[in-house]
Parts: sequence; C-alpha cells; structure tokens
Amino acid sequence: MKAVLILGSNIGNRRENLKRAEKLIEKFCGRVLKRSSILETAPFGVSNQPYFLNYGLLIETPHPPFELLKLVKWIERITGRFPTYRWGPRVVDVDIVLYGNYRIGTPALTIPHKGLRDRDFFKRITAELLDGNLFFNRL
Repeated sequence: MKAVLILGSNIGNRRENLKRAEKLIEKFCGRVLKRSSILETAPFGVSNQPYFLNYGLLIETPHPPFELLKLVKWIERITGRFPTYRWGPRVVDVDIVLYGNYRIGTPALTIPHKGLRDRDFFKRITAELLDGNLFFNRL
C-alpha cells in the first residue's frame, strides 16, 4: 500500500534528524518511492519555538495503518523525540498523512491527516509527492 508521511524537526541538527528518521522508515516501514522538497516552516499551534524543516515521503508499505503508526512512533522515540507538550518542539515528528484511499477517524489515527485541511505546507508537500493530486485514487 502507498502512504504519504510528513516529517518535521525543529531541535538540534534538523537535517540530520530527518535523515536518520528517513533511513529508519526505509528500513522498517517500507520502500521510499519519492521525496518532496524540504520546506522551512513556522511552528503550528505554539509559535514561540524554532522553525521546522519539513518534507514528505511517498512510501510503499506492507504494514496496515495502525502497525505503521506504531512503527513511526517508535522511530520518533529512537531518533530522540521526548515528550514535551502539544505542538511543542520536536527532534523528529512523523505524521501519516494518507494511506491509500483509507479513511480512518479514531483518537489514535486520523487519515487523511487533519493537517491537509489546516496546514498549507501539508497540502504543498502532499501535492508534490502525488504530482498535484491530493488523493491516491487519481494515481
């Protein structure tokens, strides 16, 4: 199944943090089919913190959505993410934005990710990965 992941970092060596997370995603989550451009973005929700570097990955994954969620949360932890507060600074953040044509609405996982509605950079990155289309059914 194809999935879109968006990664972000605003603590430490942001590029290195993202690179480490991508290597682990490729090793444990699935093959990277495409990478988006890297964008520097203002923090969302809490503005008094460093800017983020964000980019996206289109991956082919054998994992079902909730298993993929467990894997990306594990990758966040082993790359140095530690609990802070909602929308606080992060070494690495990995969001599952799309997973095939699935629609999921649970407290643990929402697909499509709400960021596609609320955050311009989510739309830009996803459109770049999907050649201008925001949903897989057009691929």
